[in-house]
Amino acid sequence: MEKTPRYFVTVDTPARVHAMSQDVKLIVVVRDPVTRAISDYTQIISKTPDIPSFESLAFKNRTTGQIDSLWSPLWIGLYAQHMERWLAWFPRSQIHLVNGERLISDPAGELGKVQDFLGLQRIVTDKHFYFNKTKGFPCLKKPEGSSKPHCLGKTKGRTHVTIDPEVIQKLRDFYKPHNQRFYQLAGQNFGWH
Repeated sequence: MEKTPRYFVTVDTPARVHAMSQDVKLIVVVRDPVTRAISDYTQIISKTPDIPSFESLAFKNRTTGQIDSLWSPLWIGLYAQHMERWLAWFPRSQIHLVNGERLISDPAGELGKVQDFLGLQRIVTDKHFYFNKTKGFPCLKKPEGSSKPHCLGKTKGRTHVTIDPEVIQKLRDFYKPHNQRFYQLAGQNFGWH
């Protein structure tokens, strides 16, 4: 098992993974690309507080509304182009897409689908989670033999920076055709606005 958020978007990775194993099962967590970009930016400013605003980085020219789709937080959310690269090397049946929003609202349900995809017995259920109000997402209850529950680290669950609603709408409009293409490739509508 291997995990990294960069594999899905790195151009050379599908061919390299295929060379390693043609039978590998791939799991990709996706979420609304606008929310994902804002979350990414929130992470960046926590480490580099002096960077320009989200709004100034998201546009090549804010007056004309031209989006800078090469800016990493926005480029990563172009899921269709990344998925097309993976589908050139692997059949869709070997790629499982986890709905990031549902992973938060129904972690046991989403992990049940992962267990099915991997051919595993469904042993992770609702009883394994509790909702952490501080972080705003579910955490694992205390595992047997452990003294405390497990939740994602302090870099997760941060309050996102506030973004101009007009900018959010422009990004939604920008992503709409890309999301539609991704839904076609995925065979699944994630319902992002």
